Amino acid sequence: MHGISRAAALAASALTLLSAQAAPDQAPDAASIRAAVDAAVRPMMAKNDIPGMAVGVTVGGRSFVFNYGVASKASGKPVDDRTLFEVGSVSKTFNATLGAKALVEGKLQLSDHPGRHLPALKGHPIDRATLLNLVTYTAGGLTLQVPDAVTDEASLMRYLQQWKPDFAPGEKRRYSNPSIGLFGRAAAAAMGRDYADAVESDLLPKLGLRETWLRVPAAAMPDYATGYDKEERRGGTQGEAQDMAVRVSPGAFDSESYGIKTTAVDLVRFLQVNIDPGRLDATTRQAVEATHIGHFQVDGMTQGLGWEQYPWPVALDQLQAGNALGRVTTAVKPLAHTPAGPRLFNKTGSTRGFGTYVVFVPTQRIGVVLLGNRSWPIPERVDAAYAILEKLQASSAL
Repeated sequence: MHGISRAAALAASALTLLSAQAAPDQAPDAASIRAAVDAAVRPMMAKNDIPGMAVGVTVGGRSFVFNYGVASKASGKPVDDRTLFEVGSVSKTFNATLGAKALVEGKLQLSDHPGRHLPALKGHPIDRATLLNLVTYTAGGLTLQVPDAVTDEASLMRYLQQWKPDFAPGEKRRYSNPSIGLFGRAAAAAMGRDYADAVESDLLPKLGLRETWLRVPAAAMPDYATGYDKEERRGGTQGEAQDMAVRVSPGAFDSESYGIKTTAVDLVRFLQVNIDPGRLDATTRQAVEATHIGHFQVDGMTQGLGWEQYPWPVALDQLQAGNALGRVTTAVKPLAHTPAGPRLFNKTGSTRGFGTYVVFVPTQRIGVVLLGNRSWPIPERVDAAYAILEKLQASSAL
């Protein structure tokens, strides 16, 4: 199903976007939405020297994509609706959705220990954690990245077998790629699948995403943006930097943690099915809904499956504080129920050459996607998206 004709998929995407953009009178104050996006994005691009961006907006069930700059500085190719961006850790929300699908299908329980599905880990300290601990970064202190010595599957398994916790499972949250990476690996094993195959051939088609990949096919490579990273110029003036063209490199748990490449069009669709899962088949709908359940309170943020959530409305400083928790070890409070009331969901993502931020509020039917081919400061992403959200909320009330 994921192998559907690329031409047909692109035609459908173009039709959807053109119908939204060509008829602003049918959209809630579309001109002011465009103005709000321009006001938030153009200064940010200039300040951070971001070569290209795509901004997706959903409001009241309608979608809009606004493209800026270039996908490649070398070729000058402009960003368009087909441009693929690396989304970094936003990939974790897809990982969590796959695991939730396995949960709905009865192939795993969040109370399972990883050794149940990956026997090589049985009897080791990592197996004291549950799958819920792994997906919420509360397994006992797994590090942000695996050590440099991990270079293949054998050394990855040795690392996990030899790992020693810093604290008890469920006691503290420490954001970690290997933590949620192991969750995704265990979920795929429970389904009897390779992780990448399970995502690309099962999950993505069920979500209606036809231009989203872990492994970008040859036909889509011309649409894959080039990422950029500043590096100090050798032999030049101290502090002088040049742009290096970069894309994500293979690594341990790369697919599970930061491997998704997608368009703004598809990522807006992903937000739309999270806002209104009722358009999905029953199993996928329940899986998406399961990712919205809050499991741990982490200061002012609630940690769900992949998604981080807040009460809505939320003050900008609270949202900024929650998005600054990535490198902080924080005590958590287990939750018996998701906090009541409207919620805002968000996730940041970065690779060496790309930056992403996605945020949505289901009760308001609004959401924003920011994609850029440079990684720039997360606080600025949050500021920009929050400003756009405020305009969307006002527009949706008209």
